[in-house]
Amino acid sequence: MPNVKHTNFPCDLCGADRPVEVPHSREYTGDQPIHICGQCGFVYVRSRRSAKDIAASWSDDIFGEGYTARIPAVTARLTFVAAFLDEQIGLKGKTLCDIGGGEGEFLRIAGGQPYGARTFGIEPSPANCARLQELGIEHFNGTIEDYRDRPEGQKRRFDVVTIMWTLENCQSCRAMLDAAHDVLADGGHILVATGSRLLVPFKKPLHYYLSKNPADTHCFRFSANSLRGILAVSGFAPVAINRYVDQDWLVVVARKEAKGKSIPWQGDDPKAMSDFFERWHRDTQTHFRDI
Repeated sequence: MPNVKHTNFPCDLCGADRPVEVPHSREYTGDQPIHICGQCGFVYVRSRRSAKDIAASWSDDIFGEGYTARIPAVTARLTFVAAFLDEQIGLKGKTLCDIGGGEGEFLRIAGGQPYGARTFGIEPSPANCARLQELGIEHFNGTIEDYRDRPEGQKRRFDVVTIMWTLENCQSCRAMLDAAHDVLADGGHILVATGSRLLVPFKKPLHYYLSKNPADTHCFRFSANSLRGILAVSGFAPVAINRYVDQDWLVVVARKEAKGKSIPWQGDDPKAMSDFFERWHRDTQTHFRDI
């Protein structure tokens, strides 16, 4: 990507600047490196464009005009998230804000029966906001940071905030979680869902997990430890996690705590993470290279 400014970032989880390349990552990404933190094992893209440029790549190049979340595979995972969240904290009557509300499919599910949440979406796409309007779902057209920075009389606090298949795709996961913390009511809960699931049995060939899209459109790739860790250092105490070992998604629910409160977390062994990708590459090349 010539003539586009990139900045090198330290590890978003522990702050160390000890990057080690993911083995064989360049073979799948068109020579774009992905890194493992040499201190805590977090997997991240070190070289990133601006948040605006990354968002433009998603809206203009990756999603495009034909993308829709209203397909069975996406509906299934959103239904799972609603059921899991309701089982953990109960949704009926709670105010719920979905960051990246999209076309409103999750908000429609969470606000309907049997869940009965009072839903609100934060969504930067005007086209998606038009869809939210059609569904009668309250929403804000902009980013979570835009909403957080509104005057006090023009925003509210929510009982629940959800970030689904979005945290991994922003420039700064810490900035997004910081804004989410600010719009949550005291004692409120956040849910983060992702498809990463590192350090578990491989669910797909490596060339389906890594791609030649700009690497910074998927800056973060989570294990159970690193997702709980990034929540902990952002002021959230994890309270529930799904059975991610044999399910397709990694889903964590966490409770808002005071900013600055020390919440225990543990990282991953960097060597174990490197070995994991080495095995994944070898398995892909041996069994799935032609798929």
